[in-house]
Amino acid sequence: MTASAGDLVTPGNPVDVPAGMGLGSGLHETESGVVALVSGKLIDSDGALSVDSFVPETNIPAIGDDIIAQVTKLMPKVAMVRLLHIEKEGGHRDLAAENLHADIFVTEIVDRFLPSPGDAMRTRDIIRARITQIEPNMKASTRGSAELGVIAAICPACGIDLNISSAKDDFNVDCSRCDYMGYRALSNGFGHGHTLGEDVQTLNRTGERWSAEAEKNLGHEGARPYLSPVADHRRGMTHEMSNAAAKMRASMTGKGGGGRGGSPRVKHACKCTLCGIDTTVPFEPTPGKPIRCRECMDKVKDGKASKEELAAEREILKTARAAAAETSGIKLFVARLAYAVNEEELKELFSAHGDVSECSIAKDKETGKSRGFAFIKFSSRKVGEKAIKALDGTEIQGRKISVQESNDGGGRRGGNRGRGRGRNR
Repeated sequence: MTASAGDLVTPGNPVDVPAGMGLGSGLHETESGVVALVSGKLIDSDGALSVDSFVPETNIPAIGDDIIAQVTKLMPKVAMVRLLHIEKEGGHRDLAAENLHADIFVTEIVDRFLPSPGDAMRTRDIIRARITQIEPNMKASTRGSAELGVIAAICPACGIDLNISSAKDDFNVDCSRCDYMGYRALSNGFGHGHTLGEDVQTLNRTGERWSAEAEKNLGHEGARPYLSPVADHRRGMTHEMSNAAAKMRASMTGKGGGGRGGSPRVKHACKCTLCGIDTTVPFEPTPGKPIRCRECMDKVKDGKASKEELAAEREILKTARAAAAETSGIKLFVARLAYAVNEEELKELFSAHGDVSECSIAKDKETGKSRGFAFIKFSSRKVGEKAIKALDGTEIQGRKISVQESNDGGGRRGGNRGRGRGRNR
């Protein structure tokens, strides 16, 4: 049945357009005639037939809009949120796919120093935020207004709604069922859904320094949120820490994870390669690699290290690399061996040039016969390099052997040059 002005239509309904009348919004002309694209009522609008839609248009966020969102992911410096609703008149509650997510940087969470977003928000928290940027990606803020911040949160330990609390400094929410206490960047709407309640902004302690007890539990140095006890989104401050979490925290922070399953990271004593003072690092230093104290790391990072200091450090590293290369020895790859040559004969030949710490001829696993190549290791690199020059091309049992430095994969350095020339035929 063809619809006309005044009729109700749904998408796909054929529409009768009188002669001389144009097409307005909600209609489309096909080869078989005009059809409706949306549900609504056909109306005559200034000489054009249109569909007055029952469905509001998609609500598009704009800078300055307040949103209701859920925290979905915590990263070292950013909290990612999923938009649930835009608090403005008109438009549909559903949002376009490209407008579903926004980032809140740690400096935009609350007017107080925070090392990481996980110190004032948790995943699954519901927040009210304000859009500050649309392109190229959406950003939001919970600073600067009493209505912005966390409006609903559940206990990460037992799952019930958290309550506002002023019982302990630097903690402003607690659980009535278990012993969980935490800190949230509270909105005045906390616990009141989408409406504003009492003034609880004072519990955010704007501009105050953290107490010594709270300071040590913050997520310093970009640690993952769950590695900071005060930011733990799985358990409270006094809940038992699993062995896996303790070990992970120990590996990330160098601490024992509260003494439950983790062990303190070993500190290795060394000297700063830039200034020369004694320092420690949580890993085995590699000879010839820069090892700097905290002050020198910051100096280099900020570009304040002088050319003279960096040049002196390069000389120190160069000397260290040379010394390490000498003490680590050298491994040689010996090719084109006659099958009859044994390890005793080979070792005797190379020992004439220095101390051989290892000698092995590669053998076939099934037959046990020589495969025509071997590996020789000298404890001194200089001695090994001299042996290469002296013995490369030497004839043993009627064959001239090839002697080169072995690469990490077990062959000689220089790739596949001369492949096949070392085979015994």
